[in-house]
Amino acid sequence: MKTQFKFNNGIILILTILTFLVSCKKQPKEKVENVITQEINVEGLEVTYSTDTTQMKGYVAYDKNITTKRPGIIVVHEWWGHNDYTRERANMLAELGYTAIAIDMYGDGKQALHPQDAGKFSGMVMKNIDVAKARFDAALQVLKNNPSVDSTKIAAIGYCFGGSVVLTMANAGEDLDAVAAFHSGVQLPIMPNNKLKAKVLVANGADDPFVSPESIVNFKKEMDSIHADYQYISYQGAKHAYTSKGATALGEKFNLPLEYNEEADAKSWEALLELLHNTFKTK
Repeated sequence: MKTQFKFNNGIILILTILTFLVSCKKQPKEKVENVITQEINVEGLEVTYSTDTTQMKGYVAYDKNITTKRPGIIVVHEWWGHNDYTRERANMLAELGYTAIAIDMYGDGKQALHPQDAGKFSGMVMKNIDVAKARFDAALQVLKNNPSVDSTKIAAIGYCFGGSVVLTMANAGEDLDAVAAFHSGVQLPIMPNNKLKAKVLVANGADDPFVSPESIVNFKKEMDSIHADYQYISYQGAKHAYTSKGATALGEKFNLPLEYNEEADAKSWEALLELLHNTFKTK
């Protein structure tokens, strides 16, 4: 009896192993998907364009490896003028699959080296909306004519002075699907009205003394009155020019409340990407 028990146990063990092996063979092989990552190849090009009276210098960036048409985005500079910072933002947008043009609102690529000059240059533009619109339109046409761009899908973003420009242009009824303004004034030459067609994002620092609480209340009231599609974000602890890494040094140099804020910079960029995704259904 003892020998028979061991023999039966042996048979049971063998059958168990065979059953296990057969069941393993029946298991479907894990499906392995080949993920192809397309290499990003951003090209940046100097461009010149003009109105009847002024020649301007811009910069277009796009990914050469993308063969389909894509949304185009205008990038408007701070009050310092068209500089490397604006071009950097254009490159960042190109890496994400957009075609971006960093534009020149002062003419001849003019840049300010002192706040007094910056205030003078920006003031001349904002006090002459017809001139500002003509310069913006000239850049817009360059972007729409670019062969990589779907001319029916256009957005505009701006920083500081540039933020006020894109908000004003949207309020003037420009053909824009979305606009985003960073550390921007909201007391504008043209306030929100029924000509506004774009989705709007305003991302400001809560501690920015250049943007008064009264102007924020008034801006929101005007936007609400026309049932605008907008978002106004205030980042606690963020001051003016919080997206620019060079802001802190400039603030110290000229005794101005300018300061880079890494967290607010990152969060505001994510808010922009969400706006663009919701507008254009991009990745």
